[in-house]
Parts: sequence; structure tokens; C-alpha cells
Amino acid sequence: MISRLLELSVKARWAVIAITLLIAGIGVFNIMRLPIDAVPDITNRQVQINSVAPSFGPLDVERLVTYPVETAMSGIVGLQSTRSISRNGFSQVTVVFDDSVDVYFARQQVAERLTQARESLPEGVEPQMGPISTGLGEVLMWTVHFADPNAEGGRAATGEPGWQPDGSYLTVEGERLADPVSQAAYLRTVQDWIIRPQMRAVGGVAGIDSIGGYEKQYVVEPDAGALSAYGISFSELAEALERANLSVGANFIQQGGESFLIRADARIRTLAEISEAVVATRDGVPITVRDVANVSVGGDLRTGAATSGGREVVVGTVLMLMGGNSRTVAAAASERLAEISRTLPPGIVAEVVYDRSKLVNATIATVERNLAEGALLVAAVLFLMLGNVRAAIIATLIIPFSMLMTAIGMNFFRVSGNLMSLGALDFGLIVDGSVIIIENCLRRLSERQHHEGRLLTLSERLHETTEAAREMIKPTIFGQIIIFLVFAPLLTFSGVEGKMFSPMAITLMLALGAAFILSLTFVPAMVALVIRGKVAEKDVKPIEVARNRYLPGLNFSLKRPIPVIGGGIAVFALAGALFFTLGQEFIPQLDEQDIAVQAVRIPSTSLQQSASMQARIEEAISEFPEVAFVFSKTGTAEVASDPMPVNISDSFVILKPRSEWPNPNEPKAELIARIEARLTQLIGNQYEFTQPIQMRFNELIAGVRGDVAIKLYGDDLDVMSETAGRIATVLQSIDGAADVKVEQTGGFPTLDVRFDRDAIARYGLSLQEVTDTVATAMGGREAGLVFEGDRRFDVVVRLPSAVRDDLDAVGALPVMLPETETGPRASIPLREVATFAFSEGLNQVSRENGSRRVVVQANVRGRDLGSFVAEAQRRVAAEVELPTGARLDWGGQFENLQSASQRMSLIVPACFILIFGILYMALGTFRAAGAVFTAVPLALAGGVFTLVLTGMPFSISAAVGFICLAGVAVLNGLVVMTSINKRLDMGMPLEDSIRDGMIEKFRAVLMTGIVPAIGFVPMAIAHGTGAEVQKPLATVVIGGLITATLLTLFVLPAICRLMLKSGHRAREGEMPTAYSGGAPAQAE
Repeated sequence: MISRLLELSVKARWAVIAITLLIAGIGVFNIMRLPIDAVPDITNRQVQINSVAPSFGPLDVERLVTYPVETAMSGIVGLQSTRSISRNGFSQVTVVFDDSVDVYFARQQVAERLTQARESLPEGVEPQMGPISTGLGEVLMWTVHFADPNAEGGRAATGEPGWQPDGSYLTVEGERLADPVSQAAYLRTVQDWIIRPQMRAVGGVAGIDSIGGYEKQYVVEPDAGALSAYGISFSELAEALERANLSVGANFIQQGGESFLIRADARIRTLAEISEAVVATRDGVPITVRDVANVSVGGDLRTGAATSGGREVVVGTVLMLMGGNSRTVAAAASERLAEISRTLPPGIVAEVVYDRSKLVNATIATVERNLAEGALLVAAVLFLMLGNVRAAIIATLIIPFSMLMTAIGMNFFRVSGNLMSLGALDFGLIVDGSVIIIENCLRRLSERQHHEGRLLTLSERLHETTEAAREMIKPTIFGQIIIFLVFAPLLTFSGVEGKMFSPMAITLMLALGAAFILSLTFVPAMVALVIRGKVAEKDVKPIEVARNRYLPGLNFSLKRPIPVIGGGIAVFALAGALFFTLGQEFIPQLDEQDIAVQAVRIPSTSLQQSASMQARIEEAISEFPEVAFVFSKTGTAEVASDPMPVNISDSFVILKPRSEWPNPNEPKAELIARIEARLTQLIGNQYEFTQPIQMRFNELIAGVRGDVAIKLYGDDLDVMSETAGRIATVLQSIDGAADVKVEQTGGFPTLDVRFDRDAIARYGLSLQEVTDTVATAMGGREAGLVFEGDRRFDVVVRLPSAVRDDLDAVGALPVMLPETETGPRASIPLREVATFAFSEGLNQVSRENGSRRVVVQANVRGRDLGSFVAEAQRRVAAEVELPTGARLDWGGQFENLQSASQRMSLIVPACFILIFGILYMALGTFRAAGAVFTAVPLALAGGVFTLVLTGMPFSISAAVGFICLAGVAVLNGLVVMTSINKRLDMGMPLEDSIRDGMIEKFRAVLMTGIVPAIGFVPMAIAHGTGAEVQKPLATVVIGGLITATLLTLFVLPAICRLMLKSGHRAREGEMPTAYSGGAPAQAE
């Protein structure tokens, strides 16, 4: 079939060219639609369930909210695991599914189970699913803040919207904002009601998250003395406000043939109307809200804040829909924000502070530069080694055509273009098959021309082209099968490593498949069209010189095979010994060009104190000239995809371009060390340094942020925390440990209100009446809504902060007694029926798969991950005794490395066995297959040497390089062995067959080894964004191809001399050349 395809391609050469151009046009269309990102999205299939229960502490949240939700999720189809966090007033359950489960099917199942779970949840608790987004979802962030009033033109004219001369801010609606809370609330209003609705309409956006400022509320602050004097309780005040804020419909009336809608709208619209609402009557005199309370515009009791440059702001975040194109979504969102900014109220600024498209563009620019430089180098080497401009052009055309065909396949398989999928493409490897065919075509055309002593006719030229391509069918097909096979293990990966490396394997296999098809169709057609005229028999000078230098070494290998083979074995043994000295890591960490710093304080730290301390951190970091600006998030945002307590802040440090650094060559690690040294001067904080994407990936995948996570499972949180502390002490003493910290499960201060049931009964009260007083006064109670157009804001009854924070004032709060007929309604102070005591309670409870857990996490710096974990496991096992019933799991990045290593230890040997089987099918004897297979260990030896010389640890990226090496090295040997077998089958003596076969394929071996190595050179020496991820793979391949080429040229002849026999019987299907003898020829 393939033979007929070759013949058809040569005969219908113009049609083949036309079809190729048509497919290339389709490829151009597809490459424009290819999704682009910096790295593959490795987030697992998960659904987050967030529940808010303000009246419960962590233990009650676990028992009453988290546990029922977890229980409801058990047994869902495709469920892999669950994990949860229970904090004060908040629960988050993360349900992780198998990667094969469709996310929308998963959400549908979760929604059905939540419907059942709501029946067992406390009243008012409504679980909500998080947005359909991933760890790569945060593609754009912006701050909403006031313009500097002291800048030129910063203040508006008196009475005009904007900053006023007296320092207040006048809104467009005419509201004067004089205090920081109302001003921050206005910023949040602008974000929530002007910016967010318009940003949601951008294509590919799953949701908009907001943090910072205050959600605007109309706050009714009761005067406890006035309420007591009028005999009104806190609950009665709230209920009266609800009754005064109504709107009802009363159907229609008809008059004069017309229908009139009856509208009874008694809704409150302004502060004045709230103040005038009647609460009660005393002796026929109405008591209004203004008589018993102060009404003002304020903010909610928030759980999160945002700062930038040391001042409070509001931060908005675009959450991209799962599977979206981050570059286009971020660009479209940025454009929409710029349009919205022009319509914002005077003096309000929306400024982009984090744009993922910049990282994507920088990463893809590195990939594009490496691919372009690699293509140019490959083309130059082809021109040099083929010695024929037209032949080199044919080989070079394979590069763009195969790339365009690959884009079609990538869109079909939904593989995005990113650092991993495109970064491993080597055009030298891709053109290998085509180069073999082109080189053989030149040789046969030259030999036939020399034999005839004249230029060939068209029919002769077409015949020789067909036969030359036919001769290379077997090595080309089997070579491609072998290269496909060596990348097959990457497709067997699952989990994080599967998402990381499967796109790479798919892209490489698509590119190789496209190149293979082109080598059997486009290449013969172009050779038949383009290679005309005289074809010279002379080598290009570099090949001729190299061949002449090679002959003495070849003769030595044939005469003294045992020393040569012994040398090869010694090289492999040395490489094996050196391999065990290499460190290990999962993959080199992508440098995102920015830094994320997490600051952790003691659990009792308030939000206001955290924001104040965070502002000082921002000011300290901003002192560094390498830093462009800093912004931070403290506590939990509205969407709560990343729920943090108020004592934890995430700072995003946006760096300037390196060209603007005082020392552009300073490693980023040194800058981090200097920043860390500066921040340690600020007491009360513990720091962890990472990167924005890396931080989100680690947390969403494993529920922790560190490179290494030690999960301690058990029941008693106090005992577990104590054991975790001992584990952390051990980790801190190990070289390479950084940012070691233990999950804060306790230490959250609590004000316990204990009720005296006997006293409550003596006063004729119910427990509910007393608890309602405490809940309404302290926590606040919603008392309706105020509508301002489409906007809606809560009316809340809540004590002033000064009273709420004063324990004596709280104890004096009036609890209204039941009404009597003897006189005015009396009250008693709250302290008569309740006592107050401070205690230290739980901070949070974490669970995984139904068991409580405490996590010890650490990052690793200046050392490879594998050796660090090996030492940590040994030390922890020896020095820490686990409580009865407790167990340890090691996770984080180490878990990914371990999973990938275990999978490769099973798949790679099986793959090598299959490669040997294919070699046997191709060559027909175990001896020949064994001789060629010896190329694999020596090629791997070269990769080990380059890792040792460059000081790189062994990583999965390097392992992919070793896999690539195995295929190329075997392909080299297969081409040579095919030539040797051909001569043996024609009856030539063994030594002559080996010598002539090696000389004939000398150029092919050099090109098969050098061209792929040259293609990887730009990756090995690159320094752009993302280069660190590609370097191990490129370095391994370059070093390995050097040793593989030397093996093929020197060790393989020696092995063949010992293992093969003379006088093979010709096998059916062999195509011995009609023209033997003489050196391989070149075309002009």
C-alpha cells in the first residue's frame, strides 16, 4: 500500500503539491484559533462548595455544615476524594473527581446532592458552588481606588462630584462621604454595581471576584439607653423596620375604559425615611427610629480587605471559564475595563495590576524564538550536509507544513499551545525521516546518472525517485513506529503529570505523524519536480573531511572490536554510577517573573490589624528598585475560591523588566533572599515566598501551597498539632528547608457568652429572647433592603463598634422584660442573665476523605526535591513518634514526582521490550536487533553526563529527553543496519559489508544525530521566560545524541563484527540497489 502511495505521489506530483498547500491553508486557519497559555492547566476536576454560617464557630461549622455536605457527596459517580475547611462562620468542601468526568456532569450531580443536604443544614445556611474555573482562572486583576486629591486637577469644584475642598468626596448621586468607611464602601459599590456587571459580559469569563472596601449598608445603631427608656428591645426595633419597608400590589381598577395598576409602595429609599420610620407608640406619641438610634451609611462586618501601595483599595479579579484561552480572555477583559474606566465617577480609578497575557506572551515568545532559531539552524545544517540547495529546501519545507498540520490536530484533540506542548518540538527530529529519503534519492540519482554517463530522462528520474523512496520504506516506517512508541509512556501518565506531559506527547506525535505523511508524499513529489540536471558524485567538503578522518577509526573498530565494546560498557557503567548522584525534582519551576508572598500572623489578629501590618509590608517591598508595585489580599474574597482567615495575606509583587533592574543579571532567588531579609525586620509575620500561578496550582490540587506537604491524620486536634510541631522542628533542621509552617488549628480567641438559665426563668424570659438580644446587638440583624435603581443594599441593626468592643458596655445592654399591666416595661442588664469569659478556641478544622488532618508544609530552596524528602522521611520516622491511630501522608510536588516515577518505572521497560520487538521485525534476526538496541544505553549515558556537567537534577522533563534519545539512537542504528544487511544478503563478506554500509550511511548517521541536536541548541541556551522548563530536556538530548552518534559510528561496527554472520539469505521484499560500489554521491 505504501509502495503504491509512493508511486502515486511521484506520478501525480502536482496534485500532491496542491493538496499539501490546501491542507497548509487549513492549518493556517487552525493555528490562528489555537488556544494559547503559559503552561498546561493541571488543575484536577473539582467542584467547590462554599457555605456561610455567621453564627457558628469552627467546631459547630464542622459538625453542622461541613460533615452533612461531605456525607451527601459520598458515592457520587467518578468521585476521587473530598477535602474541607471549617472556619469561623465559613465552610468549604472541595469534591475532586476523576479526570474522565465532565465538569458539567459533576456539577449537576453535586447540585442534586446539595438539594438533599439542605434539609439537614441549619436554617439560613445555603451552600453555593464555586465558579467553573481552575488554577489558571485568575487571568486579570485590577484595583479600584480614589485618584490622589493632592495631584494637579485632583479636586473638583465645590458642589461638583469628586474630591471637595474640605476633604470629603461628593458622589454623582449627591451623597457626601466624609469618613473612611463610607468612602471605602463607595469604592466597593463602584466595583460591584458598575464594573462587575459589564466585565461579566466578556466572552470566556466564568465570574468576577471582589475583595476589599465595605459592602454598603444602611446601618441603624441603637442607643441602648433610649431603647430601655421607651421599653423597646433590639429585636422589636429590627421587626419594626421590616414592617415599615414594604411594597405590595393590589391588582387593577377600571375608570373611563382604562385599567390602572394599583401600587402600594412603602419602601424606604433614603436615610431620612429610615430615620422617620415609626418603631412604636407611647401614649399616642409615635416613637421613630431617630429617637432610639443613629442612622448612617456604613459597611458590613467584612472578612477580607485589599491594599496597594500601603492604602486600602478594592481588588477585582476575572475568573476565566475552564478551558478558555487565557491570552484572549485577559486581553478582551483588559480592553473592556479600559472602556468602563472612562465612565467611572470623577476621581475613581480602575487600574490593571496583574495581566496573565503578559506572562503568556513572554512564554510563547520564548517558544517561538526557540522554534524559529531551531528551524534556521536545522535548515543551515541541511544546506551544509546535503550540499544541494534544492534538496535542503525540500527538507526545510517539511518544518512549516508539519507545524501547520500539527495545529489542525491540536485543535481536534483540544490541546492548547503552551510551554510544554510546543516547547519540546524539535524540527531536527521532525525532518529526520524526510532527510533519509532525500539523501537516498540523491544517492540513487547520482549512481544512475554515473552508470548511464548522461543526464537522466524524465521517466528514468521518476523511476529512480520511486525506487529510492521505496528502499527507505522499512527504516522510515519502523523508525517512526519506534519514535512514536518511545513517547507513548507519556500518554499513560495520570493526574498532574498526565496533564503536564500528555499534551507534549500528543503534539510531538502529531508533528512526527505529519512529517511521516509528508515524507511519503510531499518529499518524493518535490524530489521528482525539483532535483533535475547533473547530480555530482562529490561530497561536500565537511562531509568528505569527516569521512576521511572516520575511516581509520572504523578500521580499528573492525580489527579490535573487544576493546571498543569494552570502552562502551565502561562509559555506560560510569554513567550509571553518576546517575545515582543526581538530585530529583518533578519539573523545573517556571519563572513567572513575579513573586507571591504570603504573610501569616497569629490567629487572634483582627482584619484591621492585618491590613495595617500588610501595608507596612508593601511599603518595605516597594523600597526595592526591582519592584514595580505591590498589591495584597487579606482574608477571604467574595467568591472564596481561596478562603483565607483574616490573619493571612497574599502579596503580589510585580517586578519591573530586567532591563530596568540595577543589576539585570541578578538571579531572582537572590532578590527574594534580600526581600526576605528586609521583611524579617517587621515583627509579627511569618513569610512564604512562591509565585502567583504556582501558589494557586498547589492549593487547588492538593489543598496546600508548599512543595512538600506532610499530612497528619487523626482525631484529636490538640495531639495532632503538638505532633505536627515536632515534625516542623525536624524539617527546619534539614538543609534546603524554607517557609516551614504548621497549619494553625487553634489559638483563635473566643468571647464565650454563658447564659444563666435559672436567672432567665426567674425574670420570666425565654432563652431565645436573651440570645436574640445578643445576636442582634453584636452580630447585627438584617431589617430589609433599600433599592437605588438596580442596586440593593441591606438595612442592618447593629451596635456601634465602640460599644461592641467594650465588654462592660455589652454587659450593660438592656434585656427587656415581659410587659405588665402595673407600669412601664422594665429591663435588666445582660450581665444579670449572662456571664462573659475569654478563652482560646479552634481556628480551623481541616478534613480529607472524612478524616481530620493537620498539614506541615515547606518549600525547598537550593536543593533538589527528591533528596530533601528522602532525608526528611528518614529523620521524621526516627525522631517523631506518631500518636496512636494517626498516620502520615507525604504530598505536594513530591507526590507528583513519586507518582510519575512509579509510572515510568513500569512503562519504560515495557516500552523498551516493544522497541526490541520492532527492531527484530525490521531486521529479521535477534543478533541484528540486539546490536542496534545497544545504542539505547550509551545514548542514555550521554544524557547523564550532560546533566552532571550542567549541575541539573533529574526531573520528568529530563526523563522526556531520555525517552526522545532512545528513539533517535535506535533510528540511527536501524538505518545503518539496513544498509549492512542489504550487503550481507547480496553475499558480501561480513567485514566488507559493515565497512561499506557504514561508509554509505555515514552522512545519514551524522545528519540523524546532528540535525536533531542542533534543533535543541536554542532551548539549551535560552534565557527567556519559561526557558528553565525546556533546558533539562534539550540538554539531555544534545548530550545523548553526541554519544549515540559516536556509538553508531564506532561501537556498533564492533558489535556487528562479533554478533553478525556472513551470507544472509535474501528475504522477500528486500530491494538491493542496482548500482553498487563507490562513495555516496551528492547532487549539485
